[in-house]
Amino acid sequence: MPLDSNDLIAKFFLKLAHSKKYTAFKSNVKDIFKNPKNPYKKMLDAFLIFLIVTSVAIFIYEAKYKVHDALYFYAAYITSFFFLIEYLINMWIYNDIHQEILKEYNRAEFLQIKPNYKKAGTKAFLKKLSYMITPSAIIDMLAIIPAYREFRFLKVFVLFRFIKLLKHSRSIYQFLEVLADRKFELLTLFMLLIFVVFIGGIAIYIIEEIPNDGINNLFDALYWSFITISTVGYGDITPVTVGGKVVAFIIVLMGITMISFATSVIVSAFSEKLNELKEDRVAKEISASEEFLIVCGYGQISKVFLKEYSKRYENYIILDKDESKVIEAQNDGHNAICDDASRFEVLNRFYNKNSKITLLALTGSDIENIYICLNARSLSKDITVIARASSSKLMNKYKRAGANRVVLPYEVASSMLVASIIYPTMYKAINAILNFKDIATVDEIFVNKESLIVQKSLKEINFSAYKLVVFGVQHGIAGEFVFNPKPEYILKEGDVLVVMGNRVSIDYFKEKYNIVGSYL
Repeated sequence: MPLDSNDLIAKFFLKLAHSKKYTAFKSNVKDIFKNPKNPYKKMLDAFLIFLIVTSVAIFIYEAKYKVHDALYFYAAYITSFFFLIEYLINMWIYNDIHQEILKEYNRAEFLQIKPNYKKAGTKAFLKKLSYMITPSAIIDMLAIIPAYREFRFLKVFVLFRFIKLLKHSRSIYQFLEVLADRKFELLTLFMLLIFVVFIGGIAIYIIEEIPNDGINNLFDALYWSFITISTVGYGDITPVTVGGKVVAFIIVLMGITMISFATSVIVSAFSEKLNELKEDRVAKEISASEEFLIVCGYGQISKVFLKEYSKRYENYIILDKDESKVIEAQNDGHNAICDDASRFEVLNRFYNKNSKITLLALTGSDIENIYICLNARSLSKDITVIARASSSKLMNKYKRAGANRVVLPYEVASSMLVASIIYPTMYKAINAILNFKDIATVDEIFVNKESLIVQKSLKEINFSAYKLVVFGVQHGIAGEFVFNPKPEYILKEGDVLVVMGNRVSIDYFKEKYNIVGSYL
């Protein structure tokens, strides 16, 4: 059914739906308000915290002393205006009204019936309403009310501005998260507390309502019971009979027990949270680097690799779901976190679109390694993924999963074993090179645009003067490898040279010719 020219509602929302600028703008705003990794999110939170703290401080001071009209206007109106803008933006990004309208339009077009935009609009509005009745939205709305504080009884709503800090202060929010993690234990303890308070209050009311002048009704008895079980004991009401003193004795014991239990629950929860916060700090430090490495799995291959890699680089993290291996890695001096790298949300925790990320899938399971490759590739096509496979038969599966390179440690080990038996001298030399012995080592020299060897011939560079031997060269990581290239070969940007020599010579050559990049 063609679109009616008079149907302004559908035309408006169709225009919104097909507007790339509008979609991109809303997506960016949503990222700023909801994504904790967004740098503008931190700036926004800091700004709102400043508004909350300063406005509340002014209201507290103004309760007893007169403040300047400009300060009053700032606290009562300007801050409320910004809170109103924040509230409206949160409501705007919560859901898309045009999606419901377009869904109804497409349904009507398919069925060749008249679209019911009122129903679609009502459905979209109800979704907005579901946001408005959430605790977070209610607090935001109440925090705006002090703009009308000429009504003195509304001054109490200033408190909601402090409660609003929970949304924007990460530390306070983490404290509430700790309590929420133990909500079952704390709720059970609270119910027990209420039960004991009522039992104690009823007992003391029955026993001492006549002889005790301080207890005139049940509320007095419940008040005494609560003050006693909390071990505060104001002393305004005290038992005068033997029965009442026995009740007080029992309630105090119950209070000490419950306070000790609550303390142990909270302390254990904070102890677990501290490890999580430490891991978050390590993750943020690593992901903030321009270039870093993620090693998935801490097995024998990872140990051998990191033994040499960690001598030259510091920006790397190990992920392993086996806690004993994580402890072993930490004892070996590495940054390690106990987590399942095959889960998308775990890898997403370290993703930074502005960083060059290399991921090594080196777990002992091909299934886990393939899942890691898939998740890494779903995050970004720019992540370099190197995976370990148990057999060459699986290489195509790894490639389809998104691995840039696949290593076959068992086949390499088998080849080395054969060489050690048939060609012992050659094996000794190769083993010394591969294990970075002092006699010689093999390294890759990546020719980038900043390198001083770009557009120069091998003859012109004269590698022999640096006591280096050029084995071969290839253009890019997937290009054809040319063994023993001719001296006239001109080095181009993106070439990778394979050279052999002493580590000191290689490092000196890289420093002199500004060789800073790599394909790892």
